[in-house]
Amino acid sequence: MKNKILACLFFLVFFLSQANALTFKFGRAGKIVYDLKSGTFNVYQNADEFLKSGFSTLKENGKVYSSKDYLTRNYTSIQISDQFGKGVRHTINLSAAGKPDMRQIFYTYDQLPYFFVEIEVSGAGVSSNEMTPVQGLIPVLNGITALRSVFVPFDNDTFISYNSKQLSKNEQQVSSEVAAIYDNSSFKGLISGSVNHRVWKTGTFTGIDSTGNTFIRIQAGFTEKSITRDTIAHGTLRGNVVKSPKVFYGLFDDWRMGMEAYAKANRTEEPPIVFKWKRPTPLGWNSWGVMQEKISFDKIVKVTDFFADSLKAFRSEGTLYVDLDSFWDNMLKGGLEGDYSKLKEFADYVKKRGLKPGIYWAPFTDWGFKSGGDRRAEGGNYKFGELWTKVGSGYHDIDGARALDPTHPGTQQRIALVIGKLKECGYEMIKIDFLGHAAIESDHFYDPKVSTGMQAYDQGMSFLLKQLDGKMLVYAAISPTMASGRYIHVRRIACDAFKSIRDTKYTLNSLSYGWWQTHLYDYMDADHVVLGTEEMGANRARTLSAIVTGSFIVGDDFSAKGPWTTRAAELFQNQALLTVIKDGKSFQPLEADKEASEMFVKQTGHTRYLAIFNYGDKEKKFVINAATLGLNTFSGYQLEDLFTHKSGASLNTAEFVLPAGDATLIKITK
Repeated sequence: MKNKILACLFFLVFFLSQANALTFKFGRAGKIVYDLKSGTFNVYQNADEFLKSGFSTLKENGKVYSSKDYLTRNYTSIQISDQFGKGVRHTINLSAAGKPDMRQIFYTYDQLPYFFVEIEVSGAGVSSNEMTPVQGLIPVLNGITALRSVFVPFDNDTFISYNSKQLSKNEQQVSSEVAAIYDNSSFKGLISGSVNHRVWKTGTFTGIDSTGNTFIRIQAGFTEKSITRDTIAHGTLRGNVVKSPKVFYGLFDDWRMGMEAYAKANRTEEPPIVFKWKRPTPLGWNSWGVMQEKISFDKIVKVTDFFADSLKAFRSEGTLYVDLDSFWDNMLKGGLEGDYSKLKEFADYVKKRGLKPGIYWAPFTDWGFKSGGDRRAEGGNYKFGELWTKVGSGYHDIDGARALDPTHPGTQQRIALVIGKLKECGYEMIKIDFLGHAAIESDHFYDPKVSTGMQAYDQGMSFLLKQLDGKMLVYAAISPTMASGRYIHVRRIACDAFKSIRDTKYTLNSLSYGWWQTHLYDYMDADHVVLGTEEMGANRARTLSAIVTGSFIVGDDFSAKGPWTTRAAELFQNQALLTVIKDGKSFQPLEADKEASEMFVKQTGHTRYLAIFNYGDKEKKFVINAATLGLNTFSGYQLEDLFTHKSGASLNTAEFVLPAGDATLIKITK
């Protein structure tokens, strides 16, 4: 009798637990199991549990509420068909006396191996500056000795770098917008991050706790001076409903495939508003590489002549941009409201020589702020002091410039003035810089409807694009990593880089852990490639760093002769290299446990490319296994060095010996 009673109790408990459990399927083998009784959820891919005891929290009016704290939870669902395909929107409605209403919303799709989750808080006049849609444990990654997590910067300012950190107990990695945590021995990994960037800044936290459990937390409403540049808390959103960003969540056999899926999801969720680019991969020259503040009309004419007469094969389907960086205003008479005739004369000359003129501007910065705020801002009658972004008791100063409020009419009048003048001059490319200044949190913005830095960024960039009116290729230098995808065609992968092997390694650090942005932007760029008087090996490496990133902007002072002129003729006109960037896509790293991968791969059609870099000061042998490149064997394939044009064949492994500070590119064809 006792055993019968125990059995009945067991089945009763089992029945009740199942009655409280909801299962949402996604992809071929994914499922979310939500417990209505506890307000937590577990996530599985086949037998792999990659979220345990997951829950959501939000801060409303200064108090933190958890999905685990509510007494009443009701479930509803509807079929959806959106930009991601056909799926189901699952909503958990949570309510309790004395608490604001909360909703956890899951988006699942039959054809996608990941899902999205977001949360909402609702009620009369609710407010929040922190919402965490998902946090919990990751059992599938427990006990892995080669567990690593990636740091993705908020922007590419101050020579910040990506990193891949090996995790131990009581350690965590904080990253901007997206978390990538993976087993470096198998590359299996979890990817999770925000796919909305017009309202919130998001921080991600991954690590191992004191008991050895791997954990994750995705928090919207994140600021940290060393990452987002902010010195105050994230702005507060108010209304009858406040929503978090959608958070992408997926487990992948290869974390690199997961990062590419994440980038594509961002572009799908927030598609570009910049005009669609249908022209060739950008190639060009930029004056900041060497000329910098010494720019002059005579020099840039000579540079134009050099490309027109001596570098005729350095073209992308016949196109090349000649881009003037900062200090072009030295050629103005009367400042930004003055005489632009010399700039127009140059633009006309570039076109006459069969090339395309480019220009530069930092639209959200005041470089003269130390002269005081009583100066009149060009384009209107406002004083600069009225335009400055207010931050606490002061302002936001970084890189020698003060941030301007993107929502202020004075800032916008100034943008309209300058962009209007540059369009009149006939410029066809613009490099925009220091865009992070427009994304900073502020005590208040001129537009009362704007309360966060990302809302201000969206308004400022949208206004800028409206002024550009589809007339120029839009290239961003310093800019937010994820939030800029809607507004530009080309984004620089890192900060300023010039000529040395150290510059190459720094650039390729960003590509090693940020290559996936090739699916977020039309093109990624390695910045101005400078040859200078470096050794030929360093020249090859710097050239190849551009090829593997996806576009090609050079920067030597070609108004004067030197070793760089003869080297450029050889390296920049190598048609085998230029063919590689026709599709504009970045290479993928082969290594994920170094400061910068030494090897990168790309497949175009039936052709594979392998780029190898030796950043060190000694000769190094690289042994490449065919399986590493997705081949069973090298037998039947030809391996051609695209710098030396030498060919060879191998079986299962191939060996390459590179001198110190050098690089090469191998083309692998059937």
